[in-house]
Amino acid sequence: HKDAIKRIKQSEAARLRNRINRSKMRNQIKRVREAVASGNVADAQAQLREATSIIHSIAHKGVIHRNQAARRISRLNKAVKAIA
Repeated sequence: HKDAIKRIKQSEAARLRNRINRSKMRNQIKRVREAVASGNVADAQAQLREATSIIHSIAHKGVIHRNQAARRISRLNKAVKAIA
C-alpha cells in the first residue's frame, strides 16, 4: 500500500535522525567524563552545561525518556560536583 510505503520512509528518516541525536548526546557525555577524569573543573562545568542542553532537547524530541534524561543529567552533575 502507498501509505505503508510512506510510513516506512518516515520511520527510516526518524530512525536516522534519532541515531544522530543519540550519538551527539553520547559524545558530549564522554567529553564531560573525560574532563572529570582529568580533574579540570572549569572545563567539566562548561561541558556539563552543553551536555545538559543536549540531553534536555533530545528528551523533548522523544528520542529518550524524560526520566532517563533526568537520571543522566543528575549523574553527570554529581560527578562534576565531586571534583569541584
